[in-house]
Amino acid sequence: MAKNERKIRIFSALEVANICGVVNQTAINWIRNGHLKAFTTPGGQYRVYAEDLSSFLDKRGMRIPDEVTNILKRDIDWDTMLIVDDDRELNDLLKRWVEKKLPKYRIIQAYDGFEAGKELIASKPGFIILDIDLPGIDGYELCRKIKEDPSLGKPFVIIITGLDIPKERKDVISNWADAYLAKPLNFNSLASEILELEKKVVEKAYI
Repeated sequence: MAKNERKIRIFSALEVANICGVVNQTAINWIRNGHLKAFTTPGGQYRVYAEDLSSFLDKRGMRIPDEVTNILKRDIDWDTMLIVDDDRELNDLLKRWVEKKLPKYRIIQAYDGFEAGKELIASKPGFIILDIDLPGIDGYELCRKIKEDPSLGKPFVIIITGLDIPKERKDVISNWADAYLAKPLNFNSLASEILELEKKVVEKAYI
């Protein structure tokens, strides 16, 4: 189900206060001082999106309640796949292959880390095919951030690379990526990895 078909969960300042164990005025002060992102209703009341509350809590080392985490996981679009690779020919090839073999997915493409960051926030893809050898950005670090950022809903990340992986980087892949494939890609292996990850969504073992 696409994100725009879901009901978006927002929190009042009082609900934020209750979650954080503070009084209502403290939550209001956080908003007024620019610490917690919020918007104002026509009636002048503050409202906070779940992803903004999650980011606020995470940055301050505060526990993120299961209610907020579950909202973010439901908000992710499991039928959207983001392909991140600066090799435009391979990126386009992957797009055409997925559209043919796995037509249920809406495909979004990014050719650098900046574009990837924008699409991660805007589209909340459930699956990401990520080339870690991106210009101007540490692909390993990007993978870690994708998995650590609770506002992104913890999508599946499949890493692809044509480089030899240094020993010190293998821990990043084993700890943060859901699958790893070397270039040149074996598309049958890629299909198998995606289908295995799909099972976790269908069986609700992941969400």
